[in-house]
Amino acid sequence: MKNKNYDQRYRMKYIVSFLGISFLLSATHLLLAQEVLTDANTPLHLLKPDYPHPYGEANQKQIEQKLDLVLSYLESVTPAKLVDKKTNEHLATNRLKAPMAFAKGQFRLTSYEWGVTYAAMLDTYEKTTLNRYHSYAQERLFLLRDLFNYYQKQPRTSWTDSPIHSLLEPHALDDAGAICMAMIKYSLQANDLSFRPVIDHLIDFILHKEHRLADGTFARNRPQKNTVWLDDLFMSVPAIAYMGKLTGDKAYYDEACKQVLQFAERMFDRNKKIFIHGWLTEMDMQPQYHWGRANGWAIMAMTELLDVLPKDHKDRPAVMAYYKAHVSGIAALQSGTGFWHQLLDRNDSYLETSATAIFTYCLAKGMNNGWLDYKAFGPMTLLAWDALASQVNPSGQIMGTCVGTGMGFDPAFYYYRPVNVFAAHSYGPFLLAGAEVIGLLKQHAYRIDETAVQFNP
Repeated sequence: MKNKNYDQRYRMKYIVSFLGISFLLSATHLLLAQEVLTDANTPLHLLKPDYPHPYGEANQKQIEQKLDLVLSYLESVTPAKLVDKKTNEHLATNRLKAPMAFAKGQFRLTSYEWGVTYAAMLDTYEKTTLNRYHSYAQERLFLLRDLFNYYQKQPRTSWTDSPIHSLLEPHALDDAGAICMAMIKYSLQANDLSFRPVIDHLIDFILHKEHRLADGTFARNRPQKNTVWLDDLFMSVPAIAYMGKLTGDKAYYDEACKQVLQFAERMFDRNKKIFIHGWLTEMDMQPQYHWGRANGWAIMAMTELLDVLPKDHKDRPAVMAYYKAHVSGIAALQSGTGFWHQLLDRNDSYLETSATAIFTYCLAKGMNNGWLDYKAFGPMTLLAWDALASQVNPSGQIMGTCVGTGMGFDPAFYYYRPVNVFAAHSYGPFLLAGAEVIGLLKQHAYRIDETAVQFNP
């Protein structure tokens, strides 16, 4: 019995040893058989780079899948419904009764970020012809319109408790501009005049009630007296410009151009070809913080203006010159990952999603409209889109977005702003970027040439 156990152990050791030697011999054979890649035996320039995310793979189907994922998420977390504040029962729009509130959701339906999102849904519908995008915007814009009409017939004392208080009594351009632009875009797209009362109300605030400097430039009295915020270019100019298209009144175009040119005169850094975030009347030396998203709002304001500004308008060449100069500055600061930084010219600040989305949209739209050379700017725009696509999580939320940001006069203020999937600033720009990149790919094909994206002539 003892000898038998010994024999079994011996045989097991022999088998293990044999397998180990066989494995070592096989591995050695493979190593010897695999020739080392050198300049002499391999075109090293064709080796596939180790990109941090997919590169040169964008196509319409892939983009639509990402857009659809984001849309599905937004449909589920922003219900276009009202409830009775006292009973929490659902209220039909034809049976409105104060006090009431929006049904619980994860984003505010009246915010400027959602004004951008409504406009983005309409643009995405035009590029994809998918009705879900149009329906999303239509349902919520109709709800805002109906609420506005309802409260116009109620005592002003009831407005404070209204779910659309910021539309009824705007206190800043943030409350009026983006929502107004979205409503005008819908009115033009659907040939629907029913929004004019609320559009006229919001435009009146923008043009006649917002604080201005002596020369008419929009300004705020925070954080210091008579501070010009770069963000306010977008919060005002597109709505004013689209009002020109809606009415045919040239005065709106004149005012929109005036704002762009007066902001740029104060805030455009001609050396770096990007904008500073704030300009203060009481400072001789201005703080030099080139915040990413504010630069996004600036170029987006110019993009929207140029999209509707008549070709023969006297200020079009000057606005176009600033747009192209800004594009040049932005292009030079894109990171190798495709993103742009929180502070554009500071590579140790974090990579930020909303600015990247806005720049992607404005670059793609510039190429689609013939303002930019698609062969020069197409590859970097696809790189930016690939970066953006990597920020959509499986739920359809967009990651890496800086939360709402005021104005600071030290770098730490910008460096350490939190990021959050509930920061609403990326959702609209992401949809806009995807829609315009689809438009770009419909017009121009690209290829991979020696591992680089190249657009065909």
